[in-house]
Amino acid sequence: MRRLWIYLAVGCALAWPLIAQEVKPVPPPEQDPYLWLEEIAGEKALAWVRARNAESIKELAETPGFEQLRAGILKIGGSTERIPAVYKEGPYYYNFWTDAQHPRGIWRRTTLEEYLKADPKWDLLLDLDALGRAEKESWVWRSAQVLKAGGNRHALVCISRGGSDARVVREFDLMTRAFVEGGFNLPDADLSWIDKDNVYVSTDFGPGSLTASGYPRIVKLWKRGTPLSVAEVIYEGKATDNFVYAVFNDTEGFERHFVFRTIDAQKTEMLLRTKDGKLEKVDLPEDARAAPHREWLTIRLASPWTVEGKTYAAGSLLVARFNDYMKGRRELTVLFEPSSRASLSHFTWTRRHLILHVLEDVKNTLTVLTPGPAGWSREILAGAPGLATVSVRGVDPDESDDFFMTVTGFLTPTTLLYGTIGKAPTKLKELPSFFDATGLEVSQHFATSKDGTKVPYFQVGPASLKLDGANPTLLFGYGGFGVSQTPRYTPAVGWAWLRQGGVYVVANIRGGGEYGPDWHQAALKEKRHRAYEDFAAVAKDLIARKVTSPKHLGAEGISNGGLLVGNMITHYPQLFGAVICRAALLDMRRYSKLFAGALWIAEYGDPDKPEEWAFMRTFSPYHNVRADAKYPPVLFITSARDDRVHPGHSRKMMAKMKDLGFDVRYYENIEGGHARAADSLQAAYMAALGWTFLWQKLK
Repeated sequence: MRRLWIYLAVGCALAWPLIAQEVKPVPPPEQDPYLWLEEIAGEKALAWVRARNAESIKELAETPGFEQLRAGILKIGGSTERIPAVYKEGPYYYNFWTDAQHPRGIWRRTTLEEYLKADPKWDLLLDLDALGRAEKESWVWRSAQVLKAGGNRHALVCISRGGSDARVVREFDLMTRAFVEGGFNLPDADLSWIDKDNVYVSTDFGPGSLTASGYPRIVKLWKRGTPLSVAEVIYEGKATDNFVYAVFNDTEGFERHFVFRTIDAQKTEMLLRTKDGKLEKVDLPEDARAAPHREWLTIRLASPWTVEGKTYAAGSLLVARFNDYMKGRRELTVLFEPSSRASLSHFTWTRRHLILHVLEDVKNTLTVLTPGPAGWSREILAGAPGLATVSVRGVDPDESDDFFMTVTGFLTPTTLLYGTIGKAPTKLKELPSFFDATGLEVSQHFATSKDGTKVPYFQVGPASLKLDGANPTLLFGYGGFGVSQTPRYTPAVGWAWLRQGGVYVVANIRGGGEYGPDWHQAALKEKRHRAYEDFAAVAKDLIARKVTSPKHLGAEGISNGGLLVGNMITHYPQLFGAVICRAALLDMRRYSKLFAGALWIAEYGDPDKPEEWAFMRTFSPYHNVRADAKYPPVLFITSARDDRVHPGHSRKMMAKMKDLGFDVRYYENIEGGHARAADSLQAAYMAALGWTFLWQKLK
């Protein structure tokens, strides 16, 4: 069951590539003098990268205070006092762990009895550092899927070279603690267990087997001991789709096979594979998110849906009995309906209950829903604070009503609670305070965007903050793919920024999911400018309230957030004194030709269509750099192994701005993928570069 939920999350945020890709050989539609920088391993491009890295290291890393910053962040990242996150398969609780002794990490497991202890005993399964040394590879952990049947002996381990998204899958024997020679092993693929002798596989099967985006459009059933070439074709998607995959729901008594065809970043088709091998479409809106749990089918709507004369609002959560629904009955029950200020953040099943997590002005409410003869009853689940982020998940929805609750806030160390429906949860583990939060406070404010929309944001800083416009302030945002920005404990922010007098601000701009699908869709394609207007409105509000002033205000964004701050550089440079742009999308003319970019056309638009490029050009930072403008200092950070957002975006933007004489610097890590770091050592180094840059420019 766990595998199914993992896949259902894919597609509503930045999608995860399955196959290693290079730049498509499509000529640019207009002259681009920096196109050569898209050659990731090109000799000229790498020489340019090395030169830029050397400049940034000299300016930032070879300055007083840098090493102290780096060491402090590394100490936090490698602390053994962190809470080990676990997931349950069979009788065991699995965890992947990194620390100073294991920078690449170890995969391990324990029992619930041990996990409940302050210092659990762990059963070591795989040491990734040792594996990398033995194989002379820079292995980075991705995931593992344990087959519940067969005594929890079989696992599919996913690792990647240097942190790229392209995954190497190897079968692992949990009894012998070794990879299985001649097992289910593929270099670039997605595999999913059916049973110990059968898996579903999506990969490059040869010419014509990939979509136009470069991802698998064919899924097959592969039997143990047979060559991949004779695997049975289960489903073929269209060349215009994003990708196709299949999963098996192994819940006892409710075993079902599903095929998912992801059409684009917003749309997915779900098919049930019956016992005779036929495929039956689950009749749903393509932009809905649906998943089964035992006898139930939950349906989360992204747009209004009219069924048998009744219209259900976008953002609603519906439920039906799965078998009845497949027979054509449309007896739908509304479990949640959004309001103008409230949206469904997420939900999770236990064995007999459904827990809803609702955000109202980005504050939390948890409700337990229970089906019964008279319908679904409701009661509040205690333990969710307001200005914090709460995550709840069933420990094992197939077997129990136990749940884990994680509570985290800007100034509150993350706490893990363990509970059972009907009983108050108890504290299980808690992070130590990695920084002194005495005298700091969290507050929520609202800025008014250009079109009059109220945009919430969180501010973290001294309770006795002087409103004199002189406070170094960092504004962070994302604003895309329906991803919400909620409070969370980030020790590095506290240690490197807040404790030294900085103010930290998180903006809940449109494009995110803070107020449901409408909030997300308000910034799609030709409406993208609203996300940038919202972020600028928060910046202006901070200045108007005299929290800070432009020369003391910095902005930071990652990935889609990098596109956000790229637009701050080109459209709102007068508001900021420094900008950090990480793993960013910046060339929107070429983005759909670079790695995973084609997956996001539903979010941004298609630059190959003249009518869409007309509006996309307005938010393509690379195309809006002007020689006569005045831009704030910028630090670009990316990774040579990022096969999701091509490093060429940052390379070309940096080169263009540098050649025009602007105050820019650049650092490209040799590995790390879209996360930009393959281990805690690299992460600490790059974080220290960022904080050093901000203090130099904003203090």
